[in-house]
Amino acid sequence: MSSSNILLLRAPDSPDRYESTFSSAGYYATSVPVLETVFTGVDALVDILKDGQPFSGVVITSGRGCDAWKNAVALLEASSTQERAWRTTPFYVVGQSSASRLNEIHSSYPDSPYAPQDIRGESTGTSEQLANFILTDLSPPPSRPLLYLTGDKNRDRLPEILRVGGLALLPIQVYETQGSSTFSRDLKAVLETNQNSSPWWIVFFAPSAAKFVLPFLQEHFDMATQPRGSLRTARVAAIGPTTSKFLEQELHVSVDAVSAKPTPANLLDAISMSA
Repeated sequence: MSSSNILLLRAPDSPDRYESTFSSAGYYATSVPVLETVFTGVDALVDILKDGQPFSGVVITSGRGCDAWKNAVALLEASSTQERAWRTTPFYVVGQSSASRLNEIHSSYPDSPYAPQDIRGESTGTSEQLANFILTDLSPPPSRPLLYLTGDKNRDRLPEILRVGGLALLPIQVYETQGSSTFSRDLKAVLETNQNSSPWWIVFFAPSAAKFVLPFLQEHFDMATQPRGSLRTARVAAIGPTTSKFLEQELHVSVDAVSAKPTPANLLDAISMSA
């Protein structure tokens, strides 16, 4: 089995499926958080939930969007008298991870009318695939708009695809991200703990994170095709095509592996086939 080191540029879950998947395959995997999330538009989202505005569905393309919905549900739990059954509204997500986060809301608040139960699209791997899934799922296009939860660095093509397909969107920004104030220190701690000579893979999970962390990574890693100097040599993987495109076109970083879908198993397959 391989003994490569896998640096996952993301906040770990507990338990963490990415780390356990790679560990089971013989890799040494560790996660380092790269972004800090600040939730925004809380009052606006709560008002939407309370008012029970008629939407044909809710679109959430990130885990942080799921967390924002959970925060709103928690705020409404104690005082809510609204009988609008959000639980019957379809929620459209990218990937199993986001679907699991929404399922956890129902587990935490099983009696809440705001807890989603009808979750769709988890088999899709990108926002573009989700958009096409929604167009098929909501055919013919309903008259009511979709509620779309976004962050401050939204690069999804989903809104454009849906609008061309005749679906109206109401976007609401529910979070913004900034670089982790402790990333440099956390990265050094990982490297000091792991002194083995095995090769490294660096996995990028989002364009916004990539731009922030690259200068710090270049202090410790050589990601060039031809290694130079005494820096650790590292190969690069991306969680999906959007992140890969940003790395190569905007940051001029060569990407060695791209996950077909944003899942631990698909990421492992992409890296294993490129090793």
